[in-house]
Amino acid sequence: MLKVSAMKLYRLKRRFVKDGLQIALNGYKGQRIYKKKADGKLEAHLVALSRSKPPLGCVRWSLRLLADKVVELQYIDSISHETVRRVLKKTNLSLGKRLDRSSRQQKTQSL
Repeated sequence: MLKVSAMKLYRLKRRFVKDGLQIALNGYKGQRIYKKKADGKLEAHLVALSRSKPPLGCVRWSLRLLADKVVELQYIDSISHETVRRVLKKTNLSLGKRLDRSSRQQKTQSL
């Protein structure tokens, strides 16, 4: 009726006896502590860098280019492109967005 296997009930009962009701119902709290790599200063540098002109030969900044440039400028020892993405997303700045919408407005007006 509840679609719960006998093994799951056995493990739940064992956890209840060993650790108590709260742990049996809610599970264990994560023990790992993650250290934040990006602080406010690094976020400000990333935003400023992403709004600057991209390097020669590139049309725009990519996440990997930004990560490499931040390390090159010695703002941080190492950083992944995924961390750069999270920082830019948090600041509502996406590399895919255009800063001005004039080109899109021109396209719709010409149609």
